[in-house]
Parts: sequence; structure tokens; C-alpha cells
Amino acid sequence: MSASDLTTAQEAVRRAREDPHRLGHHGHGGEPVEGAGHGETGPADKRIIVGYGFWIFLLSDIVMFACFFAAFAVQSGATAGGPRISQIVEIPRVAMETGVLLLSSYTCGLSFAATNARSKLWTQGFLLATGLLGLAFVGMELQEFLSLAAKGITPQRSGALTAFFGLVGLHGLHVTVAGLWLLTMMAQVQVKGFRKEIIHRLICFNLFWHALDIVWIGVFTIVYLMGTRL
Repeated sequence: MSASDLTTAQEAVRRAREDPHRLGHHGHGGEPVEGAGHGETGPADKRIIVGYGFWIFLLSDIVMFACFFAAFAVQSGATAGGPRISQIVEIPRVAMETGVLLLSSYTCGLSFAATNARSKLWTQGFLLATGLLGLAFVGMELQEFLSLAAKGITPQRSGALTAFFGLVGLHGLHVTVAGLWLLTMMAQVQVKGFRKEIIHRLICFNLFWHALDIVWIGVFTIVYLMGTRL
């Protein structure tokens, strides 16, 4: 091995140690990686930009829910002489809501499996099932709120109720918005088919829907199951 080859090999080892994941956007031998975002390779791929931006949005949404969970933890005992959380929760009703939402998560996953198979019929069918299950969930949650309001149990009654309605209502609002997004995606799939950008949007929708299911598990556990002791 010549001196120049040895120097090149040592330089490659040094770069691998300093930048093992090629964050410097260079491949083996120092060649630029295509779509890295600068230099000879040009701007980053749109899929990378959209995916990165969506993950930032999703994480910011999780932070917002975390703040509402914290508010509920602090205010759960502040009843101001009104009803306690244990007096307003109905576990059988909420268990049914949870089952419906988890089933919608399953059909949502099946819809993307159908997308990977490029089956428009099954994709639309599973998306429709997901939307109907989401609508049923929102309907049951709205019925719960109306039932409580008819008994005079409203957010203005106490800090505990404000935190309860705020957290549960925020999740319901997210599911409603996700349902509108789902209708938009169904229309785009029907009109444009499985274009690259449509598939990317379906990936983002799936991530968002599953994230809402995870948040609801937290709501069901902390607000309803643990709330029976408050």
C-alpha cells in the first residue's frame, strides 16, 4: 500500500469516527449524498422535509397534551364543593368508546396495508371504516358531555371539571379534525390515485391517528380509571 492510499484510508476512518451516521452528508470516499440539502446535491428531498416537519408538529401536539394532563393532575381535587371525578365517570360507556377507537386504529393500519398493495377499493373501504368508527367515538363523547351538562355538571363548576372537560374535549376535537383530514385523503385517493405525495400524506395521517389512540389510552387510564379514586 502506497503512502497516499494509507493516508486516504486513515482519513476515511477518521470521518467514520467523527460522523458515523453521515450527518455531514458525504458518503464513502467523500462523495456527496444525493438530496442532502446543500452543495452539489441540491435541495433536500420533499419527503424528508415533509416528514421532518410533521414529526415536529406531532411532538408539539404531544407537549400540548402533556400540559393538559399536568393541569388535570393539579386540579383533580379542586372540586369547590361540586361533584368529584369519581362521581361523574361511567366506566362501561368509556370502555365502549375505547374499544371503538382502538378498532379504528386497526382499520387505519389495514388501510395503509391496502395502500402498499395499491388496492384503491380496500384502501377506501378501510379508510371509510376508520372514519365511521371515529365518528361513533366523537358521538359517544358528545353524548357524555351533554348528559353531564343536563345535570348541571359543566366546566364552570370547579377547577376539576374545567380540567376534565378541557383534556377530554381537546382529544375529541383532535379526532374530529382528523376525521375531516380523512375525508380529504379519501377524496384525493379517489381522484389522484396512489401518487407519491398522496402516499406520503397517508403515512402522516396514519401516524397522527395512531398518536391520538395512544393519547386516549392515557386519558382512559389517568382520567377515568384512576379518576374513580378521586
